Amino acid sequence: MKRGGASLLVVGILLATLTEAIASTVLALGRGDIIGDTYATPDEFAWLDIGYTGFKLIGFMSAAWLLRRFDPRQVVIGATLAMGLACAIAVYTTQLQLLTALRVAQGFAGGTLLVGGQMILFRAYPRAWQPLIQALFAMGAVVAPATLAPALQGWLLDSQSWTWIFFSVLPLALLAGGLVLLADVPKPAKARQLPFDWLGLFFLATALLCFTYVLSQGSRWDWFEEPRIRWLTVIGTAALLVFLGRQVLAKGRGLLDFSLFQSSDFAFAFIVSFVAGAALFGSAYLIPAFALSVLGFTPTSAGLLLLPSGAFFVGALLVSAYLMQARGVPPFATVPFGIGLIMIAMWMLSGSTSESGSADMMAAIVLRGLGLGFLFLSITLIAFTHLNSRNLAAGIGLFNAGRQLGGLMGVAGLQTLIEHDVATNAVVLGTRVTPGSAAMMERLTSSTALLMDKGMDAAAAARAATNLLGRALSGQAQVIAFDSAFMAVTLLFAVAAPVLVAIKIGFAKHAKTYSREGQ
Repeated sequence: MKRGGASLLVVGILLATLTEAIASTVLALGRGDIIGDTYATPDEFAWLDIGYTGFKLIGFMSAAWLLRRFDPRQVVIGATLAMGLACAIAVYTTQLQLLTALRVAQGFAGGTLLVGGQMILFRAYPRAWQPLIQALFAMGAVVAPATLAPALQGWLLDSQSWTWIFFSVLPLALLAGGLVLLADVPKPAKARQLPFDWLGLFFLATALLCFTYVLSQGSRWDWFEEPRIRWLTVIGTAALLVFLGRQVLAKGRGLLDFSLFQSSDFAFAFIVSFVAGAALFGSAYLIPAFALSVLGFTPTSAGLLLLPSGAFFVGALLVSAYLMQARGVPPFATVPFGIGLIMIAMWMLSGSTSESGSADMMAAIVLRGLGLGFLFLSITLIAFTHLNSRNLAAGIGLFNAGRQLGGLMGVAGLQTLIEHDVATNAVVLGTRVTPGSAAMMERLTSSTALLMDKGMDAAAAARAATNLLGRALSGQAQVIAFDSAFMAVTLLFAVAAPVLVAIKIGFAKHAKTYSREGQ
């Protein structure tokens, strides 16, 4: 491949992944503004998120067939332009039904272009270059949605409106499509075409949509206390079991390629993808949520809070790429280091208070970025380096689906933990506020005097002082709940790390035994 064409390809695919990064995170900070303009209820608005995430997962799982059936370059360009068009139309409508349909299109296009773009990069460059190439790809696919996109969106929300977030995708999509079209892309080898497993896709799509709804909305409805959550869980589980049974009977002609798990490296990385997704999406949810709801940050300030983490995320990706590409360090070597840094970062954040500011949290945020960078490049290379061209796209799709589902599980668990802890903490703190106690009377007296100095009469100042005390208790209950959530991420890795090491050792022993028997 010519050097100029190689550069165009990398930049084009990187810009394509940025379109997905912006579209996938638009609801994180823009939720309130979009609800206000569309007059949607929370239940109606939820479908914007469910439609995107559910069909992104479907895109991950069906992309391999599209990439076998059509030219991968055409698939990536088509998905990128479809993303740009769907976002451009979203700028001009506030009709909820149309926005939901556009989110569905964006989700499917996003999942397809991520799988197609990464597969092209693996095929276009020799294995020796892959650490650097995959580090660059991760900047758009992983770093941008976790750090850059929230900062951009917060600024656009404060200075313009949520429609500008969608509009910003259009020029990126056009530029990305043009660069990929001009780039030198190796022609794919001809592969035997198999009929598409439409029935398998139906059952898989049913399962993914049900699980997406349950994981994204379960905490709102107190999980299985709500009949619809119970029914969707049952339907999703049944559909998944039918899908898996059908894939076993299909003997390699179905939607799921079981030969992927013959690679112990891929099997290990697939398991790790769930934990890594929970850490990435969970921490990306917790930090801005804490800044917005407890510290009172503006959307711009909350978005900028993660920007330094992104810079160190990129730095860790590049350092990892150098160690693996130039020094021959095995990818697994940086996994424990990344996990350790993330654990330390979340532990540090668990000590945050209502008086914390950006400076107080910055050290932990930087460590989080470093840890994610050392973790994600490693598991990417572990997962895909030894896959062949026949099942590479299927492996990329399945790995990304695992990461996305892990993220959904992580965020759902943290949301539930925070909601339950806020209620429990409020009760516990309330029992400590004894009517008539010296401390309480002193607090109310000083607050009343301060309000009276501002011009309020005595009766109004007394009522306002009582309200301020209640708000202080509520705020403290939130602080404790978020601190518990940060610690929960630390405990997740404390439990998962030894389990993952044991699994890795087990896979390695099995591979040695299998190779000896083969000899």
